[in-house]
Parts: sequence; C-alpha cells; structure tokens
Amino acid sequence: MVKHIILWNLSEELTDEQKREVKMNAKAGLESLKGKISGLISIKVNINGLETSNCDMMLDSSFESFEALKEYSVNPEHVKIADTYVRPFTAKRTCIDFEE
Repeated sequence: MVKHIILWNLSEELTDEQKREVKMNAKAGLESLKGKISGLISIKVNINGLETSNCDMMLDSSFESFEALKEYSVNPEHVKIADTYVRPFTAKRTCIDFEE
C-alpha cells in the first residue's frame, strides 16, 4: 500500500470566511473521489487543525500501488477538483509519499 499525504497552506490574501469555504469545497470534492478512481483505497481531508497547527488542510490518502497513485495524479476527475478547489487558493504545498 502507498500513502499519499499532503499539507497545504492557503493564501494569506484570503479572509477567514474564504478560507473556510475553500476548505469545505476541497474536502467535499476530494473525498467524493472515493469509489471513482481505480486503486484509491481511502481519502480523507482534515480541515479542522488545532491552533498549534502551521498548515490549513491535510490530505491523507492510500493507494493499492505506486502506479495507482500516478494514475490518480493525472485522472481528469482529480485534476478538475484540484484545479477548481485547491490549487488556485494554495500558497504552499508539502507532500510525502511512502510505502507501508
């Protein structure tokens, strides 16, 4: 199994209300991919970090294989959600992929 973890910092130009909306849309969109993309085992977006956090959102996802992760990254449904609800609002993205 391959884990794919992403931490995002949203743009500082966004108001708190805009950040809340971005987080909710990103969570709903990304989590809707479960069952739609072959090889995607689980996907969860955490948008409720504690005040000690230094990022705004976290994606925690699992894939059957590294090949399945590569297919996910270019899947049109994933790309559409990322390009609509995540990338335009992101100031920084940190990612780690690893095998469990």
